[in-house]
Amino acid sequence: MKKALFLIAALFILSGNQTFSQSLLGFDAKSIQKQLDLETEFDARLNAKNLQEWLKRMSSKPHFVGSPHDRDNAVFMRDLFRSWGYEARIDTSYTLFPTPKVRQLELVSPTVFKASLVEPALKEDATSSQLKDHLPTYNCFSGDGDVTAELVFVNYGTPADYEVLEKMGISIKGKIAIAKYGNSWRGLKPKLAAEKGAIGCLIYSDPKDDGYGQGDVYPAGPFRNENGVQRGSVLDMPVQPGDPLTPGYGNTKNAKRLDYKDATTIMKIPVLPISYADALPLLKAIGGRLAPESWAGQLPIAYHIGPGPAKVHLKLEFDFKVEPLFNVIAVMKGSESPDQWILRGNHHDGWVFGAADPLSGMVAVMEEARAVGELVKTGWKPKRTIVYCAWDGEEPGLLGSTEWAETFQEELQKKAVVYLNSDGNERGFLYAGGSHTLEKFFNQISRNVTDPQTNISVSERLRSSILVNGSPDGKKEAKTRNDLRIGALGSGSDFTPFLQHLGISAMNVGFGGEGEGGEYHSIYDSYDMFVRFKDPDFSYGVALAKTMGRTVLRLANAEILPFEFQSFANTMQIYSDEVEKLLESQRSKTDENNQLVKDGRFAAATDPTKPYTVKLLDEVPFINFAPLKNALQRLEKSANDYAAASKNADKLSAEQMKRLNEILYKAERSLLLPEGLPMRPWYKHQIYAPGYYTGYGVKTMPLIRESIEQRKWKDTENGVEITAKVLDNFTAQIDLAVGLLGK
Repeated sequence: MKKALFLIAALFILSGNQTFSQSLLGFDAKSIQKQLDLETEFDARLNAKNLQEWLKRMSSKPHFVGSPHDRDNAVFMRDLFRSWGYEARIDTSYTLFPTPKVRQLELVSPTVFKASLVEPALKEDATSSQLKDHLPTYNCFSGDGDVTAELVFVNYGTPADYEVLEKMGISIKGKIAIAKYGNSWRGLKPKLAAEKGAIGCLIYSDPKDDGYGQGDVYPAGPFRNENGVQRGSVLDMPVQPGDPLTPGYGNTKNAKRLDYKDATTIMKIPVLPISYADALPLLKAIGGRLAPESWAGQLPIAYHIGPGPAKVHLKLEFDFKVEPLFNVIAVMKGSESPDQWILRGNHHDGWVFGAADPLSGMVAVMEEARAVGELVKTGWKPKRTIVYCAWDGEEPGLLGSTEWAETFQEELQKKAVVYLNSDGNERGFLYAGGSHTLEKFFNQISRNVTDPQTNISVSERLRSSILVNGSPDGKKEAKTRNDLRIGALGSGSDFTPFLQHLGISAMNVGFGGEGEGGEYHSIYDSYDMFVRFKDPDFSYGVALAKTMGRTVLRLANAEILPFEFQSFANTMQIYSDEVEKLLESQRSKTDENNQLVKDGRFAAATDPTKPYTVKLLDEVPFINFAPLKNALQRLEKSANDYAAASKNADKLSAEQMKRLNEILYKAERSLLLPEGLPMRPWYKHQIYAPGYYTGYGVKTMPLIRESIEQRKWKDTENGVEITAKVLDNFTAQIDLAVGLLGK
């Protein structure tokens, strides 16, 4: 699911006024050089050829959930981890994984056309000839259906698009929606369509977004050709990821399983992804009003909305079967604090060959783990336990990581210090998202890794990109501020169950931006594609191993865990300012809208032949943000107190140090509420969550932000109170740490 991860972090944003110091967070003066020497030795053991060999082998056959090569890859990795000195095993579980039995799409009027629904083999792509062995083009967790109806073009199928349709007086009730991929997570397109009354949904990739509108198409270039199709899950993950048959608990051998017909996160209408070659005849046949200019793609047609006269027949039938998942778990026990776990993960399953997504990240994790194992063979031991995880079933809905996290949740909440995630990887710039208590720590990491193309640090290369290509505010900050701020995490990869369900601090890190293409979730995400266009010499795979290897080693070795609270407090203040401004923006837009309606301006300005109706909006009340502001003041004071008190750490006894570290890594848990978020109690984190109507995209302070966006004013008031409460809970943990250290 790597594509969406660029949305959650958008690389880095600048922040903070901290000056760079040669000191390393978590290490005393006498340990710094020893740690840096260890990292130099670690770097020397990394070998790009290993990444290349493993990627070619693991992507040589389809490795989707339940396939023979999926299990073969898991066994291959387990045995490698064992050879590197890890206690490695395969944790097998069984989850629902629907695959298609019937896929039919045809235009039945005003003309006749049958969609091919096939990605053909290419002579330039060796593995693409394995046509009978791979999963066909489909959306996993679509509903069954046999429907015939008129088409309505809904642009990207977002809430804003449906507002436009409503103002035009166009309904999709009883119709089949056709939406473009992009601008929101794919599963929200059929979800919203169903909420609006549609009986089916088609999703296509417009060439404007990842095809010839971006550059040469595959195989001449990296972008999506006319037959390429984006597979993907439409499980309702903003409500809950994981096996829909075991909601909220692990799918252990004796777990109670729902009937799939009773599962709430499976889409209720049939959904099918198609290529732009198959979409063109359908869109060309749609009549009715012209779409707004901003909705037009780059197919050689005038884009109309409908409904009709284009009418299509869509028939989908699925085998709702249970398949095995193979999570590879490799453990290197800590020498001093074995019950403090540093978790590091990437998924290994793909939709077809999955070279870029996910194996480009997985092989970097493997090489990182191999180098750590080599260090151990020299006599070095990590103080804390390191756990490497290769997840299965990420693509259908974070199945492997979620079920594992739910199964072992009690132990994880006691022992897990942090979860560090990667997904796909390519040439370009560092991107990172995660818990803001790790922001300062990660800045030190990024300054110590050299970019393979420019020989400056990956941090400085990113800063240069912001200075050249950033927004005016970003450029200003890049000139005046020292630290780079990490982004917040929404969803879309395996960090989700650890951070947002269990309250384990998390990071998601990779490189990208210069290996872009249109292969995502298609048969053409192959070894041949990767070595031509993504990371030909695997130097950015090595850069990822260096970046995250340092992260793992420092967290495993630190005397005091390198959590820091001033960056967190600063970020929370920014989020608070954002939601206040959002409310004021809603008020301003509402007042302007209502005045124009009352004055008859919309009616006078509208073409009478093209009706466009704008209604009065309910007034926006004034919300008391004082509880949140007061909580943020307390948080800032305690964060400053901890920064000042941390100089006393060398005075702590061993038992006090152990207690301090426990407070630090469990602080994130205090940002959870047992009852979770409204309409989706599985998501318990009150600061970071995927948006209910954006999917992968993050909503920070979601109780406040989403209630404002949805114009639920009472919920906004409650959200302010609840968010202030959890921030006070977090502040109380900082105060405990300060109390141990002494002022």
